[in-house]
Amino acid sequence: MQPSSNAESHFRLLSDIVLTPESAELSSQVRQSLCNMTQADFDAFVSLAAKNHVIMRALMRWQELLPAAENSSRPETLSTVLQDEKIRIECALGFLAEICTVLDKSGCPVTVIKSLDHWPDLGSDLDLYTDADSKEVVELMRTSFGANLDNRSWGDRLANKWNFIVPGLPELVEIHIGRLGQTGEQTVVTKSLAARTRSVRIGSHSFPVLAPEHRIIVSTLQRMYRHFYIRLCDIVDNAQLIDSDSVDFNYLQDLGKAAGIWEGIATYLTIISEYVESYRGYGVSIPAQVWRSANFHADQVRFRRDFVRVPILPHSLNLYTAELRTLVLQGQLRDSFRLSLLPGLATAAALELKITGSDKGIW
Repeated sequence: MQPSSNAESHFRLLSDIVLTPESAELSSQVRQSLCNMTQADFDAFVSLAAKNHVIMRALMRWQELLPAAENSSRPETLSTVLQDEKIRIECALGFLAEICTVLDKSGCPVTVIKSLDHWPDLGSDLDLYTDADSKEVVELMRTSFGANLDNRSWGDRLANKWNFIVPGLPELVEIHIGRLGQTGEQTVVTKSLAARTRSVRIGSHSFPVLAPEHRIIVSTLQRMYRHFYIRLCDIVDNAQLIDSDSVDFNYLQDLGKAAGIWEGIATYLTIISEYVESYRGYGVSIPAQVWRSANFHADQVRFRRDFVRVPILPHSLNLYTAELRTLVLQGQLRDSFRLSLLPGLATAAALELKITGSDKGIW
């Protein structure tokens, strides 16, 4: 295992590469670091880029930077890694397009969530959302694709999601049905998903995807309320989304408040803006109400174990409490009960991880 200081330096280097605008040149220090990289460092760098879902964006930028004359072996190595990743992504996109088409034609329309946010990178599994009946979805996946259900954890059951193993597809297909959030507590958000779904074209395929505001909400739920760490792709993806000036912040605030997670959204976007600013010199353009509503800032997060870690105590606990309080006050008793199970679930997962080395059956 590489020392944390080495991993952190690689993470900073990755950040420099993917956050520096394409119109600007990378600094001489970044260029020198890339040129002087040993094979061991290169392997660790690529592994970290893959974990953070920026491998295509980082290595494509690097490939453009280094002519063959600077390093005789590196361009070939970069091409090999990029080609392998491109093949993986093209295979996954083919399956994803077919799954969307078959489910839609069978009366179970789905929306792609999270997976395509990283384009031209792709996540480690394929995530979908649908309001269809779970029995119909499971049966369609089995009969149409020969898919088998992966083992469901307690968290999966609470969140109302199913993971499918599809023959020929290395990635799992994760389908969220009717609910979002770690314990499936978010039905306020899901009620508006379908009406604002839009279509994007990637290569020869068209996919139904979330509206920008829902993308931010789903990303916030995953990062600030479930995993408590932020990947580099999350920073880049959301920064690009906001830079595109396509986010309706008034709608985002209204929906976030109704769901009890506005403070989490505001905090998440503030951290992203400040992190981006530290690398490119200016943050993303977020309105005053976002800054005012943030519970804490980027100075409270730290790089650890390959990602930017969000402190659970007291920061994440405060966000959880605010979400639970909102659901209770709104009379959403079933959703509130689901969310109230989260601390116990997290404790059980921590114990399982300590005893067996894995929390898969719990979390």
